Amino acid sequence: MDPVIAIFVILGLAIIAFVSGKVPLAIVAIGVTLALWVTGIQTLPEAFAGFADPTVIFIASLFVISEGLDATGVTAWAGQQVLTRGGARPRRLLVIIGAMSAVLTGFISINGAVAALLPVVVVVALRAGIVPSKMLIPLAFTASAGSLLTLTGTPVNPVVSQLAESAGGRPFGFFEFALAGVPLVALTIAMVAVLGPRLLPDRTADRFDAAPDPSAAAQGWRESYAVDLSTRSLFSATDGVVEVMVAPRSTLIGRTVWSGMMTRDENLVILAARRGTTQPPHVSRDGTAGELTLQAGDAVLVQGPWAALERYTRSPDVIAVTPPHALRRTVPLGNGARRALVVLGLMVVLLATNLVPPAVAGLLAAGAMVLTGVMTMPQAYRSISWTTVILIGGMVPLSSAFVSTGAADVVADLVLGFTGDASPHLALLVLCVVTIVLGQFISNVATVLVVAPIAVSIAATLDLSVQPFMMALTVAGAASFLTPIATPVNLMVMQPGGYRFGDYWRLGLPLALVFLAVAVLYVPLIWPF
Repeated sequence: MDPVIAIFVILGLAIIAFVSGKVPLAIVAIGVTLALWVTGIQTLPEAFAGFADPTVIFIASLFVISEGLDATGVTAWAGQQVLTRGGARPRRLLVIIGAMSAVLTGFISINGAVAALLPVVVVVALRAGIVPSKMLIPLAFTASAGSLLTLTGTPVNPVVSQLAESAGGRPFGFFEFALAGVPLVALTIAMVAVLGPRLLPDRTADRFDAAPDPSAAAQGWRESYAVDLSTRSLFSATDGVVEVMVAPRSTLIGRTVWSGMMTRDENLVILAARRGTTQPPHVSRDGTAGELTLQAGDAVLVQGPWAALERYTRSPDVIAVTPPHALRRTVPLGNGARRALVVLGLMVVLLATNLVPPAVAGLLAAGAMVLTGVMTMPQAYRSISWTTVILIGGMVPLSSAFVSTGAADVVADLVLGFTGDASPHLALLVLCVVTIVLGQFISNVATVLVVAPIAVSIAATLDLSVQPFMMALTVAGAASFLTPIATPVNLMVMQPGGYRFGDYWRLGLPLALVFLAVAVLYVPLIWPF
């Protein structure tokens, strides 16, 4: 089979698999890699070269940095400090939420920023008497805009930076994206604040499993265990409390416990215990309810250092009702927060000054998170979105094969045949429209990797700089506002907001048109053709 035809067949099948949603993204990416080798388009080392790409390594390290900030309560603290000043005025809250999510996204991953702010926004909205559906799509959309503030905002940014350099241009600076990102963030916040209350549904989710609220947890324990528990004494930067259930076949079965005694493992303090939900507690903090001989299913409150709680709940003897790490990340500026902020600051300095390549800066920062005790190696491994890493690693070879086989030139000729060579803006418009449309159904990273080689070919044919094309694709790739499947953060807010598939485009369409206008008209003013 002709290599160009083979590339289009592989690309077509990949897009169908992406859009169908029935095949996991990582499987599609691996299938693309294997197909490039089976068809003879690339050798095996070339087909798997994407997994050793420095950009992929850099993106993986960013997930570790994000987890370090989230796990130590940095994002929870930032969210509480800003959002609690919003009062009960919806538009003011939308502005504050938008600014907060955009800034956080600029320095940690977009998924991490939205995941950290999501429960805070829900709680603030409910306390202000506002349904969360008025707040959560704006949270996701402003986070997408904030991904254009720095190199680390989204995986697309380091990808286009590397593509620009490999195409004969130069890599983008760490804060260079902000030249387009700042006005887009301002426009996005203004639009969601003005149009959001009118265009978004007034709907309540049937069920939402939010991150635990320490105050709510303490109140629930006070009621179910009939003990006097103070939130401030339960949760701190160093210590916390978790509720565990005695597991079937646990070695704890038959052991008698009482308030104030220490656990056999990890030396945690037992605050209270109870059997069932209808009976009164058998053990309370002041000891008035006596002792309890444990059976499978009994619930126990234990208190101690966070690290000890983590080890204790991993024991097969107990089942954590809420994992310690989930409670710990809700404690503002917890243990290790200062170290995490110092590591983040040093990484930003390295990236902004170009002292070392981005992959090196990311690996150094991720390693520092572990070595300074901010997080453990298992936490670091779990924090990485392996689907994203495999997706990018598998699609990078397809992007390079698109160029090497001449397929990009074929598409570029078709675009230029339609637009002519007199107006680079028209060619840029076509590319950005294709990017926005595809980006509503498949990953924006995959979309940019497919369209970027075409943009490079058009720039070369017209003897133009590749910089405006790459930045415009970045802006268009961030305009994933029309469907809930366009980005993970759109899906993340769907259930807690009670949204339906058709709720997104009402606010998303005018916003996408703004992003398109910025990509085609504003970007070439800053990065001339």
